[in-house]
Amino acid sequence: MQRLGDPTADPLARLRTPRLVLQAPRVELAAAVAEFLRRNQAHFAAWDPPASAQVTSVVFQRSALREAARAFDEGSAYRWWLTPADEPLRVIGSAHFSNLSRGALHGATLGYSLDIDAVGHGLMTEALRRTIAEMFAPRINLHRIQASWRPENLRSAAVLARLGFHDEGLARDYLYIDGRWRDHRIGALLNPAFVAPADWPVGGDRPPR
Repeated sequence: MQRLGDPTADPLARLRTPRLVLQAPRVELAAAVAEFLRRNQAHFAAWDPPASAQVTSVVFQRSALREAARAFDEGSAYRWWLTPADEPLRVIGSAHFSNLSRGALHGATLGYSLDIDAVGHGLMTEALRRTIAEMFAPRINLHRIQASWRPENLRSAAVLARLGFHDEGLARDYLYIDGRWRDHRIGALLNPAFVAPADWPVGGDRPPR
């Protein structure tokens, strides 16, 4: 039986890029994840929704990682922790595909974060290229990935633009961040190789836009 979060049990649980190892949730990363969140608290406060102070504790992260490993194994959410290729127990970022839906949508919501000292070196683009490829590959086979960013977060906007996300518009008061409701841009990336389920009808006219 596969152990939750076992990186040797599933090829998706440990992905590699030229500079990174992307690791699925497992309890052995609890201390590294807690330290990553602790040292970046001020950095993330301007861009992320409020988080409990408990998230920086190892005990909390052990529990959170167990739950995240279960979701990963069930295919209901996918998170990878970014670690340098030569330091696999030092977490420097995260890529998270949540709100995963099948049915007529076949989509997910993308979230990501990167250590303040790792910003500006193309690491997040590198990690997201790899993980998005997996989300669009036949095993997971999503049709759409949606992402949101604050208009003033130019770095995030640039990352998503490089990956091919299309800006679909402005969502007013979208998330409560840094003391008040904040507007966000909404963007999406579509999978040109999406394979429709065999029982889906094919054809029909597109309604006028």
